[in-house]
Amino acid sequence: MPIPAFSDIGKAANDLINKDFYHTAQATLEVKLKTPTGSNVTVKGKQGFDSVTTGSVEGKHTLKPNGTPKSRPVSFKQAPPQRFVTLLHMARKLPVDLPGELWLFCLGLPNGQMDRNEVRLIYHQTGVTVTQAWTTGAMLDSKIEFVDTLAPGVKIDLQNIFFPNKENSAAQKLNFAFKNPNVHSRAFLNHSFMNNNINAVVDITAGHEGFLVGAEAGYDVQKAAIKGYSLALGYQTPTYTASVAGTQNLSIIAASFYQRVNSSVEVGAKAGYDVQGAKASGLELATKYKLDPLSFAKAKINDRGIAALAYSTKLNAGTTIGLGLSLDTAKLNEAGHKIGTSLTFEG
Repeated sequence: MPIPAFSDIGKAANDLINKDFYHTAQATLEVKLKTPTGSNVTVKGKQGFDSVTTGSVEGKHTLKPNGTPKSRPVSFKQAPPQRFVTLLHMARKLPVDLPGELWLFCLGLPNGQMDRNEVRLIYHQTGVTVTQAWTTGAMLDSKIEFVDTLAPGVKIDLQNIFFPNKENSAAQKLNFAFKNPNVHSRAFLNHSFMNNNINAVVDITAGHEGFLVGAEAGYDVQKAAIKGYSLALGYQTPTYTASVAGTQNLSIIAASFYQRVNSSVEVGAKAGYDVQGAKASGLELATKYKLDPLSFAKAKINDRGIAALAYSTKLNAGTTIGLGLSLDTAKLNEAGHKIGTSLTFEG
C-alpha cells in the first residue's frame, strides 16, 4: 500500500466517522460538470439551520496529464562529431499540447560508449493543473499544481487566497511534497499580508511492511520558534488500519481503528485523551453497510449520546441523493434533532 501523508495516518477511520454525515445539519446542492476541453467545474450551495446560505464555484483544468521522464533512441544520417560529449539543442514548433513533449537535450558519446549513428533523446511530459474558485464570501482562491515536473514523485502547489473587499487580505501558500514507496514528506510555507509573517509546517511519514511512523512540526519565522509538533504511529493493511497520534505538542492523544469486515460492511472507532486535563476527550463508533452497488447506509454514535444516520443512493449515472438524521439520544422527547439532505449532479 502507498505511504500516506502524515495527516492521512488513520484517514480510513476518520472518513468512516465523519464523511457523508455533513448533511445531517444542512441542505446541500452540488453540481459537477466537465467541459469538452477537459475542465472540471463544480458548483456548491449550502444552507444550514441558521438560515445562512453559502456557495462556491470552482474550475479546474489539467494542462497535461502527468508523465514520467522517458528516453528513446533517435538515428541520424550522419555521425555526430568525434567529441567526448556532443550537446545538440533542438526546438519544436509550438503549441504542442502545452507543452506535449519537451525535447530537452541530446547527448552523443564517442565510439565504445554508444553507436555513433545514434543519440539518446530525453524528454519529459509535465503535469500542470490550474484551479480557480470563488465563494459567496467574496474569496478568490487560485492554485497551480505541478506534478512530476521537476522529478518523479515531486509535487509543487502555488496558491493565492484573496478577499477583494478586505484590505491586506491576500495570503500565499507554497507547498512541496515528495513521495516514493517508503517515504512521504511535505513542506508548507504560508505568507499573510495581514501580519507580513511566514509560517512553515514540515511533516514526514516513513513506512515498511505496513508499519508507519510520522512526525510534524510548525515553525514561526517571525518569532524564530517552533510553534507546535505532533507524532504518530500506525499500521495498515488492505483490510484494516490502526493508528495512535499525539497532536498539539502531544497534549491530545487520539487512537483510531478501521476494518473492512467484508465487501459490504465497514466498522471504525476513534478515541481521544486529554493529557493535560487527564480525561477522555471523546469516543466515536461508526459503521457502513453497502446495500447494493449504488446505495449505502451509515450510522455512528459518540460518548455524548449523539447518534447520526446517513443514507446515500445513486439515482442514475449523474444524480446522487443523500439523507441524514442527527439525534440526541438523551433527549429524544425534546426538540433539537436535525435532518438534512444533499443532492449531487454530475455531467
